[in-house]
Amino acid sequence: MSSPSSHPTVVVVGGGVLGVSAAYHLSREGAQVVLLERDHLAAGASWGNAGTVSPGHPPLNQPGRVGAAVRQMMDPTSPLYIKPRWDPRLWGWLLDFARNCTAERVEEVMRILSPLGHEGLTGFQEIIETEGLDCGFSADGYLDVCRTEEGREEAAHEAEVIRPYGYHPELLDADAIARAEPTLGPVVGGVFYPEAATLRPDCFVRELAEAARRRGACLREGVEVAEVMHGSGTVRGVRTVQGEVVGADAVVLATGPFSLALAEELGVSLPVQPGKGYHQDVKVAPDGAPPLRTACVLHETSVFCTPMDGSVRFAGTMEFSGLNDTVRRPRLEQLTRAARTYFPGLGARPPHSEWCGLRPVSSDGLPVVGPVPGMDDVVLATGHGMLGLTLGPVSGALVADWILRGGPDPLYRALAPARFAGG
Repeated sequence: MSSPSSHPTVVVVGGGVLGVSAAYHLSREGAQVVLLERDHLAAGASWGNAGTVSPGHPPLNQPGRVGAAVRQMMDPTSPLYIKPRWDPRLWGWLLDFARNCTAERVEEVMRILSPLGHEGLTGFQEIIETEGLDCGFSADGYLDVCRTEEGREEAAHEAEVIRPYGYHPELLDADAIARAEPTLGPVVGGVFYPEAATLRPDCFVRELAEAARRRGACLREGVEVAEVMHGSGTVRGVRTVQGEVVGADAVVLATGPFSLALAEELGVSLPVQPGKGYHQDVKVAPDGAPPLRTACVLHETSVFCTPMDGSVRFAGTMEFSGLNDTVRRPRLEQLTRAARTYFPGLGARPPHSEWCGLRPVSSDGLPVVGPVPGMDDVVLATGHGMLGLTLGPVSGALVADWILRGGPDPLYRALAPARFAGG
């Protein structure tokens, strides 16, 4: 905001991890917050993600990524799938994505996201302790497990990418992996990431929402925003699809890929695409999931396996097929099919939860957190890709910095949407 106030009225649009985190940090610092969620709190990716907090994770933009995607494009079960179709916006996004798949870009992204990841993990621990959140938080790290020598070489390379940024991945041989997670079948080795955590994502978001409510935030579900009202470069509030006007000194747009339409009405076109992910939850039982004690990512298939409340959540894939919630059964079923090759004890019990949801993925590997150009009192928080949970609370703190103090640390100003040409 041009003249930051410590007690503005802020409307936060979106009740996922980013919106709720923004509402929490703003209300904690004295802002009058109204959060509007079109569905229910913790819907979408904030409910169905893998529940893994993985700071320091390299960006999706990496050398060779586009070539691999093209080779796999016709395989509906590949970890990265692009549905062949005529979509000028998607192809423009892919061209920009390809331009950003360089070693230099990875280094630039890591320079910004690595300290943010450290702050994010500390932020999780501080919030959970301060507010007494009951969300199954466990800071025990996770394993990147490899069945092939090629996979192990890739995993070792990714570990070396993040090591210079204050992270301490540990290369493990097959015996060490077996000791860490006895339910795995034969593997050749992998990597242990100690600076990582797991939790129940929906519980975290709902509990954090209650903490924001205790600090004075008003959280309303089932309220969809139709437009951001503004004039002469100043926000006035929002109008809902029911015609209600909610006045505000500032507005936060944190509705994942659905933020794009509202942003475009303000003259901002973002290179962000909806990336669909899936999960299957299988109960731990003799005929079900093995009693997993350490969260794992199965390297060759990019499937995350996370213990959750007596079940194991098998989650993953990145599918670019447009803004829809269509379930592609082969991709969904690939999760447990792939897991069975790593966990011989995985039985035939059917999943008790199946899900797909959308994550907003930016073309340049960085999330979009900052004000709409020329309109400092409308702040965007989107484009986090697979790091929405990991960077949710710290992104909420950045939103509060923009609204209450006119901006965060100069390093994080690189996340603002002004970085995009014409936006």
